[in-house]
Amino acid sequence: MKKLSLLAVVAVVLLIPALSQAQVPLTTPRNVTLNASLAETLSVTLTGVSTVNFTLAPGAAAAGDNPVGIQSSWVLKPGKTEVKVVGYFDTTNALTDTADPTNHIASSTVFGRVAPGSFTAFTGTVAGIGTAGASLLLVDEMITGLNKNKTRTDNLDLRIDLTSAPQQPAGTYAGVLRIQAIVL
Repeated sequence: MKKLSLLAVVAVVLLIPALSQAQVPLTTPRNVTLNASLAETLSVTLTGVSTVNFTLAPGAAAAGDNPVGIQSSWVLKPGKTEVKVVGYFDTTNALTDTADPTNHIASSTVFGRVAPGSFTAFTGTVAGIGTAGASLLLVDEMITGLNKNKTRTDNLDLRIDLTSAPQQPAGTYAGVLRIQAIVL
């Protein structure tokens, strides 16, 4: 009997804290509003070289001494369907003789390719970017749910082909190739 009463006392003692905790009043919950945004972005960065040199010969093709690394990155909202990266010259005169500005190398004799593609002249008009007749589509990626957030790196190989301009005057020619991206 003493064991039973001792057990009863222990049980009551153990229940007292539980009963007292259950009687503590609760406050009304307070809310914290969370706001977050992830901005839509599109960028193009040149990696590696930003100057390409050519050793020209009359009536021949000459490869550029280095490829141009192009890194394009994007974070897109739903509804975007395509990312295009375009190379272009400001005019169809891609390069101009630094000593005689009347001498030019036409954009139609400058070729580019993003490996493993084939060389194509800068003679196009692409998505309203650049100059009509002096542009080339370098990258065209369709957007799906899997690539709305992506970074890619491509190498652009360049060459100047003077086989269609065998009478090109000797000179030191310089020009600027612009690279830009657009999302549709």
